[in-house]
Amino acid sequence: MPVNRIVDESAAGAVDGLSGDRNTQQMLTWLKDAGFGLFIHWSVDVQLGCVISHSLVGASREYADRFYDELPRTFNPQNWDADEVARLARISGAQYAVFTTKHHNGFCMWDTATTPFNIINTPYGRDIVAQYVQAFRAQGLKVGFYYSPEDFRFLYDNAQTITRTPTSPYPADVMARYRAYLTAQMTELMTKFGKIDLIFFDGGELMRDETGESLQELCKRIAWDLQPGILVTRGAIKTPEQSLPGVGMSETWEACITLASAWGYQPTNEIYKTGYQAIELLATTRALGGALLLNIAPDSSGAISPIQEGLLREIGLWNFINREAVLGVRPWILAREGDAILMRGAHGELYAVLMNQRDWARGERRAFTLKSARITPQSEISVLGASGELTEYRPDLDARTYMEQRPDGLHIDVMNAQRVYCGLNWPNPLVVRITAVEPAFTPMEVHTLPAQADNGRATLRAHVADLGSFTAARAGFEWRVYPGFARAASTEGWQFTAAGDVNAPGDVELALGALEPGVTYQYCAVIENDMNRMTGELELFTA
Repeated sequence: MPVNRIVDESAAGAVDGLSGDRNTQQMLTWLKDAGFGLFIHWSVDVQLGCVISHSLVGASREYADRFYDELPRTFNPQNWDADEVARLARISGAQYAVFTTKHHNGFCMWDTATTPFNIINTPYGRDIVAQYVQAFRAQGLKVGFYYSPEDFRFLYDNAQTITRTPTSPYPADVMARYRAYLTAQMTELMTKFGKIDLIFFDGGELMRDETGESLQELCKRIAWDLQPGILVTRGAIKTPEQSLPGVGMSETWEACITLASAWGYQPTNEIYKTGYQAIELLATTRALGGALLLNIAPDSSGAISPIQEGLLREIGLWNFINREAVLGVRPWILAREGDAILMRGAHGELYAVLMNQRDWARGERRAFTLKSARITPQSEISVLGASGELTEYRPDLDARTYMEQRPDGLHIDVMNAQRVYCGLNWPNPLVVRITAVEPAFTPMEVHTLPAQADNGRATLRAHVADLGSFTAARAGFEWRVYPGFARAASTEGWQFTAAGDVNAPGDVELALGALEPGVTYQYCAVIENDMNRMTGELELFTA
């Protein structure tokens, strides 16, 4: 997956029209340090195994009638155990969680006076939000809420079309009731459950009253008024969904990505990421300066499925060994160098997460070269979690890790010495820590520009902004058929096409032919030489 350069947007203030001016620097820094949280998507329509909420958009009146009348009558998640889910979250390495208090369908998972469409009016009959808050607090995790200002049940009750993209303003009386309804719900959420650490607002930015204030802005204002220290994520900071940015950002940001393909639990026709893929997402997010909010979903009984639990425990084992490469880290001068994902620690450490090392047997050595790093006389090297003193049952082996600075880079020689699985091979990446390390060069910089595409052909464009410490490089593009929204974070399918040599800043173009008309492609600019490879932003075009 092409990721590398870090962009300084710290002076940008509001981003993409979002107001983040009431988030405290303390909480923004906390999220940067925490780096990993769990998203929990769950609602009454989990009983159908369908997409959460969205089946109502474009649905017939008869479908909506049965949705709102029948589903609450049968929702009885007796296997929901908030304490066990909180313990699982903690063992996974998550530092916080965000729970769907109300998704777009309008079903409230707490005891609310604002609507009968809530968890109390089900056979289960207990406040799940209250259980969640208490359980996660008891595990020492920060507690977050997801809340949708868009409410399909309100639209249904008020004879409005169920849509996320209204084409005209709502009548004034409907909008007044809508705002009063959301105000009452937000007031409950911000006053009934004690201190809430963060909140994620999904939608409502397109629905405005006569003053121009959107429903999302209304909800943000109430949250900040009633809980001044709360961190608003979506609605105030960048929150890329189901993908990572092609370049990192120095500002606080959070990527929300599913462990499966869907947000809600899907009992069939579902594909889960492997533990390795989830760990790569986490490491890459941290290398780009962001936090990863990884989504899980209880089933209709309230249980976390065995595959989700197993994956969280696999991620947790990796985090248990390598937590110092996740907590409190910041970007290195580039996010990835070959198979190594790179980030820096608070005291000058460099962490190298060694990807693509399948079948690395215990007791086996492998060699790597980091061209972006230069050691100092004070530098030391080690593998996180391992003592470097011995390998089990192999007293004849030297378990230490070595490094040597050469003209072409820092050469490291790494022993896989720690037994993690019962078998010999642990499939997930080792992490090397090098202390007192310095950048070996100033990296190059390239930006991806919009493509020009038509009738099966495209011209890809880029701007080389800086050659850094170098005088020459090769430019080109990585591109692939866009795998779709749910799989945009995948690393498969990329191919590279060179565009020519570069010896000064300027624009670069590449003509591609024989593309399939009507198909959407993803691409990014690349600039490279023998020492440094940098990528630009990810963009899309349709041939």
